[in-house]
Amino acid sequence: MTTSNTGSPDAGPAVREELARLRDSIDNIDAAVVHMLAERFKATQQVGHLKARHQLPPADPAREARQIARLRALAENAKLDPAFAEKFLNFIVAEVIRHHERIAEEALGGSTTGAN
Repeated sequence: MTTSNTGSPDAGPAVREELARLRDSIDNIDAAVVHMLAERFKATQQVGHLKARHQLPPADPAREARQIARLRALAENAKLDPAFAEKFLNFIVAEVIRHHERIAEEALGGSTTGAN
């Protein structure tokens, strides 16, 4: 269902101002999330290079399990759905592992054709 951004005729200027204020806050949070993810991926790229230099596997299932448990607990404390937090972390971890695999291939002189 789609609704108008201008709201119903009953939504006065105060409501529209509050909506704009809340949306500005959401936009700022989204920007912060993107910047935090960028910093996280910079760190995980460094981990990938370290793992490649020492021929360590791209994935660390034990650490991933600890991180999931930790993030679920943080989510519960923050009143965020722990299942959502776990899905979010799994999505990020899958991307990190993909990056680590690519870095390992490059370290071995392997082809990265088709890799991003």
